[in-house]
Amino acid sequence: MKKSITKKLIAFSVLLMSAVVLNAQDAASIVNSARNRNQSETLQTRSRMVTAARNGSTSTLELDQYSKDGPNGSRTMIVFRAPASQAGTRFLSMNNASGGTDQWIYLPSLGRSRRISASDSGGSFMGTDFYYDDISLMDRDSSLDTHTLLREETLNGSACYVIQSVPKDTSYIYSKLVIWIDKSNNRIYKTEMYNRRGELVKVLEISNYENVEGHDTPRQTKVTTVGTGTSTTIYMDIIQYDRNIPEGVFTTNFLDTGRY
Repeated sequence: MKKSITKKLIAFSVLLMSAVVLNAQDAASIVNSARNRNQSETLQTRSRMVTAARNGSTSTLELDQYSKDGPNGSRTMIVFRAPASQAGTRFLSMNNASGGTDQWIYLPSLGRSRRISASDSGGSFMGTDFYYDDISLMDRDSSLDTHTLLREETLNGSACYVIQSVPKDTSYIYSKLVIWIDKSNNRIYKTEMYNRRGELVKVLEISNYENVEGHDTPRQTKVTTVGTGTSTTIYMDIIQYDRNIPEGVFTTNFLDTGRY
């Protein structure tokens, strides 16, 4: 009798462990598919970042973004066009061989560029609700996190997978992300970001998807900082895929001079 019970317990444990492994594999596959759903060599955009304060006032940054695949992943150059006080500011983000991201910013007021340190990666990006690390969040390699399928539920009328992603590197600015992904088309609609104390600090919402040059593309991305009453929304005015972007754009020389 005892042997029979023991065998059943072992069999149940094996089945449970198999289900956990399968769940993790499925969740990782879903996240990977969602982040890589639009395959293109390059992306150019012109957009507005509108930050709303608690009192209802707003401020707007106008910028051009250039992104291109490289040997270690995506590389991005952002050039600010307006307002006049921020015009000429440039930001460079490049994935590195270790899976992390190297970032630099050029400030015209200083006349030089500086590297964004790990301690600064959780700081406000140009006074908005985005952190520096948020700029590369959608390009984050799914292998850097451990993924768990929490549940399935409906969000804004769409059936979604709800997946928890926990960074393997405990020094990352977030302790976990909870992501809502459309079951039918792999669109990411919402991401909750939790700090290292496990507190919800920001909510990312992606919307206004439409077909742009054959790519299912969101026109609007909003980040709300929990408890502050502030938010920043990116409005994509111009989106172009697979245009020629010179390699020289993704260099510290272009960062410093605006020329390649």
